[in-house]
Amino acid sequence: MASDNAYTRAGVDIAEGTRAVELMKAAVRATYGPQVLAGIGAFGGLFDVSALKGMAAPVLVASTDGVGTKTKVAARIGRWHTIGQDLVNHCINDILVQGAAPLFFLDYVAMSKLDAAQVAAIVGGVAAACRAAGIALLGGETAEMPGVYEAGEIDLVGTIIGVVEKNAIIDGARVQDGDTLLALPSSGLHTNGFSLARRALAALDWEAARADLDGASIGDTLLAVHRSYLPDVQKLRLGGVEIRGLAHITGGGVIDNLPRILPPGLGAQIQRGTWPIPPIFALIQREGQIPDDDMFHVFNMGIGMLAVVPRQQAAQAGATLPEACVVGHIRAGLDGVRIV
Repeated sequence: MASDNAYTRAGVDIAEGTRAVELMKAAVRATYGPQVLAGIGAFGGLFDVSALKGMAAPVLVASTDGVGTKTKVAARIGRWHTIGQDLVNHCINDILVQGAAPLFFLDYVAMSKLDAAQVAAIVGGVAAACRAAGIALLGGETAEMPGVYEAGEIDLVGTIIGVVEKNAIIDGARVQDGDTLLALPSSGLHTNGFSLARRALAALDWEAARADLDGASIGDTLLAVHRSYLPDVQKLRLGGVEIRGLAHITGGGVIDNLPRILPPGLGAQIQRGTWPIPPIFALIQREGQIPDDDMFHVFNMGIGMLAVVPRQQAAQAGATLPEACVVGHIRAGLDGVRIV
């Protein structure tokens, strides 16, 4: 029950915030290892980095991102535990492309009117993904801000800190003409393109099972958790595959993200039909009457991560990751990405 005081009447319920912390406390603490010296309840998280002294030249890698309007899908379906997992996995992938292993994570949940159970479900998802990746959920913030956020709206953001040996940074500098592009499949939209997807699918029933989605509903398909590629990249490295470049395919699709890791004078040619495209994209395109070029510029189209490997190691990489697909090659003289 909400407390009755001046701050509550102004729209901020301190007691509900306290209840949210109590509900999430066990899930957050379950992510702690011996490196966490202070976490939930402290003004600042404390993380012991003594282990980094064993590295030759450790470099910290940091990234902040959010899940965008996927929160609106969660609200429409009334399911909140998956978007926290999306957030963590998205951030893991963002530092993974530079070769970094994650150390710890911080989250930020904000809304107009605090709902402790809702916040606990979201943060529980964050904690579950952190546990799966072996990292600590070191801290965060839950903010109730009436007048800043509209009623019923939620904002979810995270910050991740990782580490990589300086001589192991993946920056695309070694990418060469003729290298192979290896696509790691996505689980769906991941965390990008939802404003367009929601508009295209707004009039349809999101709860009913659909034959054109292999028996799944639109809601379930849109809420499929953003995949973490940390285990896949680790397998490639342990398998002796040289990874010359990694591109996380997020907002801007393959068109905008792959060129970010290509040296000057190099482009990429990608062959259509070389990887499976999840059926949700065909449904979005059909219902929204969206041109092909826009689809590839907004959505990942079934490619969650692209790895650039030497041509002579393509077969080895495929044997290490059987679900990965060879989708194209690096080409000198091309400008950007050409999808043919």
